[in-house]
Amino acid sequence: MKIQLPSRISTRLLAFNILLVFLPVGGVLFLDTYERHLLDAQERTMAQEGRLLAAAIEARDRLDPEDARRILIQLDQRQLARLRVVNSSGEVLADSALLGPRREGEAAQVPAAPGPPSQTSVLYRIGSLPFRLMRGGAVDSDQSADSDISSDLLTRPEIQSALEGRYGAATRITVGPRRSVTLHIAIPVRIEGAVEGAVLVSQSTGRILKALDAVRLDVFKVFLLSLGAAVLLGLVAATTIARPLAGLRRRAGDILDRRGRLRGSFVPSTRRDEIGDLERALAELTVQLEQHLRSTEAFAADVSHEFKNPLASIRTATDMALEDVTPGERRRFLQMIQKDVARMERLLSEAREISRIDALLDDEERTLVRLDELVPTLVESFSLRLGGTGPAFNVHISEGDVTVFASADRLTQALENLVDNAVSFSPPGAPITVSLTIAGESARITIGDRGPGIPEEHRERVFSRFFSYRPDSDPDRSHTGLGLALVRAIVESYGGTIAAAPRHEGGTEMVVFLPLDRAPFRR
Repeated sequence: MKIQLPSRISTRLLAFNILLVFLPVGGVLFLDTYERHLLDAQERTMAQEGRLLAAAIEARDRLDPEDARRILIQLDQRQLARLRVVNSSGEVLADSALLGPRREGEAAQVPAAPGPPSQTSVLYRIGSLPFRLMRGGAVDSDQSADSDISSDLLTRPEIQSALEGRYGAATRITVGPRRSVTLHIAIPVRIEGAVEGAVLVSQSTGRILKALDAVRLDVFKVFLLSLGAAVLLGLVAATTIARPLAGLRRRAGDILDRRGRLRGSFVPSTRRDEIGDLERALAELTVQLEQHLRSTEAFAADVSHEFKNPLASIRTATDMALEDVTPGERRRFLQMIQKDVARMERLLSEAREISRIDALLDDEERTLVRLDELVPTLVESFSLRLGGTGPAFNVHISEGDVTVFASADRLTQALENLVDNAVSFSPPGAPITVSLTIAGESARITIGDRGPGIPEEHRERVFSRFFSYRPDSDPDRSHTGLGLALVRAIVESYGGTIAAAPRHEGGTEMVVFLPLDRAPFRR
């Protein structure tokens, strides 16, 4: 069983959607920076509280436990941090945790801040795992895992720094069922210039960490929802885009056989999106391609058929000339061969010309062509060419500029074929009518003769390749039936039309419509 792998488009769409989901997750990394700023702000606030308490004690010019206790009572427990006054021997003289109704009965240690509920969440543990791995679970060099006890304060680095007259700070992590982080600030107390003790300010960071952990958990929830939505959108995109395109690719591979022939076509889609437009365009393209292939095959068959008769005539005349015949009969057979060879040369020449024009019409350079100047010049050229032996021309040209956007050489070729066709049908002495008028947004060119006319059932067929309607009474057999087909190809390439119509006076009138060019100036 062949495994169906995801298409490259669906893989790219899915990767792009997931990438967009991961970009906001980078905001979680900013929370670490934000956490450091908050902790720095908390440390500055604690330091300010410690300096104020140290200044109040220093104002009394002595380090007395009762004075320190009285100052702490006056604060009325409005501070968030725990304040302690320590003498130079490490003895705690006053402790805000032991004052006030909110602190009665508590131990002489900073209460461990309860871990935020979000830390106990499975989602939080999963989401924080990469960050915990990045941090490595190590404690910073200025941190220690210790409980906040009141004994042995002299061993603490922040107290030692304060008693030496310097600012002291430390961060302690209480490791247990719930992790707690506490900041400690020590400010020296100077009495008459000498350091007599220190103010120790302690505060848990649990409130800040709890809020940040809740934000992290919310971001991770949004990430999971966004990830699910991205995957779903990727699957929808794969279903609505990648799969139809893969189907088009398979149908395109099956539409041709090994010899390059069409054996099917695209089915027009009913979808109202770009994929549907593509399917309909491909369906139209295959229809046009099939029509072109049929036209090419029909043209090849027509050329083969047109060569069949002169080749058969040449073979018969050759066989007869090889027989024991008189010199006069042999000469007549050779003339027949020469005439058929000349006919084949005309067929080849005109077939090559119409094929070349079909291939080059769309790529030829086009310019503004004034028909009111081209048509009279063409008729005058024909009159000079025919001399006094040809028919007379009645020319009617509309006043004003009649301009089309086309190739002057191709239009001249098409109109020459029409005039030459009219001359070949016109009886001696009968005039040929040529007129140029404006009909709406088109230029109307009519070329009429007084010939035998064209039956209604042949008026459309005369523009087909290798079809030529010549009455039996007409002895001229030099026409190949490609002239009018060439005219139609040229006219239709410029967006025009051509048709054959009967005349009231008898004969046939060829009517050509070409779209006018209304642009005042075209580069």
